Amino acid sequence: MTLVGEIMTSPAISVEPDDSIGDALRVMHEGGFRSLPVVEAGRLVGIITDRDVRLATNSPLVLQEKWYGDFMLESIKVKACMAADPITVTPITKLLDAVRLIRKHKFGGMPVVSEIDGSLVGMITTTDVLDHVIRTLEAAEASA
Repeated sequence: MTLVGEIMTSPAISVEPDDSIGDALRVMHEGGFRSLPVVEAGRLVGIITDRDVRLATNSPLVLQEKWYGDFMLESIKVKACMAADPITVTPITKLLDAVRLIRKHKFGGMPVVSEIDGSLVGMITTTDVLDHVIRTLEAAEASA
């Protein structure tokens, strides 16, 4: 039985609610992430995705000039478009249970919080799951 803590990405890179969505987008691009946990005073308070940022800045009804898009990225705060109180798992959650949650909710990833104090300890993403599947299948092929 595989546990989330065995395959999660740790430590998790996070942003704060008062950071701009431009800052969040830069962190996502630099790290190759599609979502980031949002932490305030050491506690997980939300999650923001690249889709959340796109929805907050792109209106199909308004033709935007570049300066306006840049202004929006720096003016809108993460807390304005994050999903508050995200679904989480712990490092001791069975991987199968976490994968079922990811599939059910169509998440790209979920925050992993400590079962002791609820602090953010990592993220489990679809990439982590696929990497685990690849390793498992390669090991099965090698032993066959």
